[in-house]
Amino acid sequence: MVRINSVRGPLDTKDMGFTLPHEHVLVSSAGLQHTYPEFINRKGILGKAVKDLGEAFKQGVGTIVDVTTHDLGRDIRLLEEVSRRTGVHIVACTGTWRDIPRAFWSADPDWVAPLYVREIEEGMEGTGIKAGIIKVANDEGGVTAEGEIVLRAAARAQKATGVPISTHTWAPERVGEQQIRIFEDEGVDLNRVYVGHSNDTTDVDYLMGLLKKGVWVGLDRYPGGYHPGTPKWEERTAVVKRLVDAGYASRIMLSHDWSIILDDDRTPASRRERLRDNPDGYLFIHRRVLPRLKKLGVSEEAVHQIMVDNPRRFFEGD
Repeated sequence: MVRINSVRGPLDTKDMGFTLPHEHVLVSSAGLQHTYPEFINRKGILGKAVKDLGEAFKQGVGTIVDVTTHDLGRDIRLLEEVSRRTGVHIVACTGTWRDIPRAFWSADPDWVAPLYVREIEEGMEGTGIKAGIIKVANDEGGVTAEGEIVLRAAARAQKATGVPISTHTWAPERVGEQQIRIFEDEGVDLNRVYVGHSNDTTDVDYLMGLLKKGVWVGLDRYPGGYHPGTPKWEERTAVVKRLVDAGYASRIMLSHDWSIILDDDRTPASRRERLRDNPDGYLFIHRRVLPRLKKLGVSEEAVHQIMVDNPRRFFEGD
């Protein structure tokens, strides 16, 4: 058992339970809620988050890892309130997503890493709420020059604190391999690295290559299909079955990459379409994917391993 940082304070890993390791509650942009608060329906999002995650808690979801970084509009106090009102443990993050601040573009990674360390050891934005994971992101086109600065900063913060890393990738271009090469160069223990969005491809050889490197693989875009050419949820689930059959049930995790979407006039039509594709929200895996896996022949033991044991072991560094 290990104690990790959650938005309500230290959390024993034995108490994590059924865990969704790559989710969001509120996403926007850096500083928007402070500079232009009227642009965000924070009250509406809070209310729907409490409703949706409260229902998820009743259905057995114990923990979500909210990988919303500062540049994605992280709202720590909102996460704290949602967790307190629903019972769901929330692990929040430090790090940087794709909207890398211009000031970082020419920075030395050693200037950025201490910022992440401070948010892990002292707390975020003066709240005293400490980050429990480091989030980084690289997308189409691979690792850019400024993206490499952030990856190396995250690696150094990871080694300084022991807190694990979660990545956003673009699997169709095998971007996870580029990230791993940088982490290897930095001397990071790859058992502390989770390569996310890996189920945007059905290239099992690529996924097995990542797993053989010793990272954890996040199959965490359910139901998926939002990006042209990427698989639908049934294809994604067939890939999970193939990885289980290949002996990797102990190294994969499932999640949604979901966030609260309000069905109102302020929400773009493209976002509202996601509500139609996924009326189950944070419970899509619970209600759709796990029954399908069991129908495909995946055992209850393997499902428990993927959804309960693996996230716990990832945070424990097992």
